[in-house]
Amino acid sequence: MEILKVENLVKTYGRGENQINAVDNISFSVQKGEFVAIVGASGSGKSTLLHLLGGVDRPTSGKVIIDGKDIYELNNDKLAIFRRRQIGLIYQFYNLIPILNVEENITLPCDLDGDEAEKEHLKELIKTLGLENRKAHLPNQLSGGQQQRVSIGRAMINNPAIMLADEPTGNLDSKASEEIISLLKLSNKKFNQTVIIITHDLEIAKEASRVITIEDGKIIKDERN
Repeated sequence: MEILKVENLVKTYGRGENQINAVDNISFSVQKGEFVAIVGASGSGKSTLLHLLGGVDRPTSGKVIIDGKDIYELNNDKLAIFRRRQIGLIYQFYNLIPILNVEENITLPCDLDGDEAEKEHLKELIKTLGLENRKAHLPNQLSGGQQQRVSIGRAMINNPAIMLADEPTGNLDSKASEEIISLLKLSNKKFNQTVIIITHDLEIAKEASRVITIEDGKIIKDERN
C-alpha cells in the first residue's frame, strides 16, 4: 500500500541570479511499513525535503500525498491538524516541553486534540521505549538519549501515517545513537510504522531497507539495502 507519494516537488529560494532550487523536481513514493533513509551532504536539500514531506514548509510547486491526502491542498489550520495526527516528527534537539513530564510530553498531541491517549497503547509504548521508571521525570532530569526516546514516543502516540526523523542521532553519543536507531527499527517492525530518516551518517543509513541519495536538490540514487 502506497502511504506517501511525492510528485514533481520544487522548493525555490531567492530570485533571478540568486535563485536556488533547494528541492529540484523530486518524485518518489513510499510503501506502508518501509524504513527509508534519505542521505546527502550538508546543503544537498535533504532537510528541506523532509520539512516539505512533514507539512512544516510549503513547496513552490508539486504535490505531497500522504495516505491519499494532498496535504498542500489544506489551509494552514487544517494542515496543522493533519500534521499533528498523521505525521510524527522527530528532531535532533528533541523539542520537549520543559514543564511537562515524560508521559505528558508523549501524550501532548492527544491533549492538543482534546483526546485521551489510549491507555494500553501508551503503556506499551512507554515500555517499548524503556521509560517505565521515568514517566514522572521532567526533560532536564533525563539524558539526551532518554529525551530522544520521549520525542519518538510523542511522534508515535497517534499511530501516524508516517514518522519523519531529521538527524535524530546528531546530538547523541555513539551508544545512545545505536539505541535510538534500534528503537526506530523496532517501531518499524513491531508497529509496522513507516519511517523516513534524514542522516548524513552512511552507517546509520545502512540500517534502513532503502536509501535515497540527494545531491543539489535532486535524487541521484534510490537503492534497496
